[in-house]
Amino acid sequence: MINEEYQFKFCPHCGGMLKSSILRDHEPARLVCSECAFIFYLDPKLVACSVVELGNRIVLLKRDINPQRGKWVLPGGYVDRGEEVEAAALRETEEECGIKTRIRDLLGVYSYTGRVGVVVVYVTEYISGDLIVGDETQEVKLINPEEIPWDDLAFPSTVDALKDYCKLKYERSCIDQ
Repeated sequence: MINEEYQFKFCPHCGGMLKSSILRDHEPARLVCSECAFIFYLDPKLVACSVVELGNRIVLLKRDINPQRGKWVLPGGYVDRGEEVEAAALRETEEECGIKTRIRDLLGVYSYTGRVGVVVVYVTEYISGDLIVGDETQEVKLINPEEIPWDDLAFPSTVDALKDYCKLKYERSCIDQ
């Protein structure tokens, strides 16, 4: 079954009605045009985020938008069509907290059953600029990894990326330290 939230009604090719159809037993339902048989694939949304290192601390943002308003996240956001994922991570970091960064490493790629987003997280290092509170942010915080507010993180990808970062950086968990 296709999630109603993402249901499209008309074919982008000919304007015919789209119908949900199982094309192969081992695949999810697809939207197929009843007129021209065009298959409308609902692609995942790509998200690029950064674990920004500034000395021994990292940057966390408190969201001022839904979903998860008031919860903490890494700087990041959606990749624009035709944009390189790395460029999106750097752009989103600058837009959301005002600093320029450089990518050091790919931390991980996170995806979850039933969720549309595929989240790519990089470890970045600070280059220049002053931390600011962006349009979609209530607060920007520089914290030591031992101070990560685990119970107030917004998304599973934020939790998983920060766990992976702690393991990579410190060869141990930052939880319950």
